[in-house]
Amino acid sequence: MDATPAPPRVIVTRPAAQAGAWVDALRALGVDAAALPLIGIEPPAQPERLEAAWAGLTGHALVMFVSANAVQKFFAAARGRPWPAGLTAGCTGPGTQSALRAAGVPEEAIVAPAAAGSRFDSEALWALLCARDWRGRSALVVRGEAGRDWLAETLRAAGAEVAFVAAYRRVAPRWGAAERALYAAALAAPRACVWLFSSSEAVRHLATLAPPPAWQAARVLATHPRIAEAARAAGFGQVDLVEPRPQAVAQALQAAA
Repeated sequence: MDATPAPPRVIVTRPAAQAGAWVDALRALGVDAAALPLIGIEPPAQPERLEAAWAGLTGHALVMFVSANAVQKFFAAARGRPWPAGLTAGCTGPGTQSALRAAGVPEEAIVAPAAAGSRFDSEALWALLCARDWRGRSALVVRGEAGRDWLAETLRAAGAEVAFVAAYRRVAPRWGAAERALYAAALAAPRACVWLFSSSEAVRHLATLAPPPAWQAARVLATHPRIAEAARAAGFGQVDLVEPRPQAVAQALQAAA
């Protein structure tokens, strides 16, 4: 009789600051998981702009955070200042929402898509904000040094003024021996792994490390349709959508088994 194949290992590609927590959560659910960060996070080129953003925070009606990294790096520049009363903090995913809570933002100040929902993007956030009158109001987007501008453009079309501040820079990952060994093992046995992507940029970084044919036998779980599209373009053979929650990843693996 043939031996039952071992369950695949989930490779978590989030930045290091979030990857470890995801690995721990997946392992607690019985999933074999390992971290292989495909995006590095470094300080912004102009950190003084974070101080200026904090100094002018009360002039905004909304501060939108694009990621948990944006929250953590922005609040690292707070110098003990509390979140201003009446200021809305917007975000698109449960991880960023948890980071806002941990940073001390009151629950009633946070606007985010429901954790039980199926969409975690700017469009889902706008659905919660669009009923407000944005004419003459100001919004600040906290992000890396570049990013998607859909929400900013939509707010401007609704009459708001929108500014950006870079809280960090996204760079290619710097791996140690353990990460290089994990990558080599995944490349050698692509069917033994499932790549968990929460960023199109992470997909692009991986695609620069090995040519697309290397990934035709590999499987991807992507947390957004745009990320899934990037994975297919990079040559991954099987790409499925999954909600950005460890429980959803575990359920997707069980369904495939």
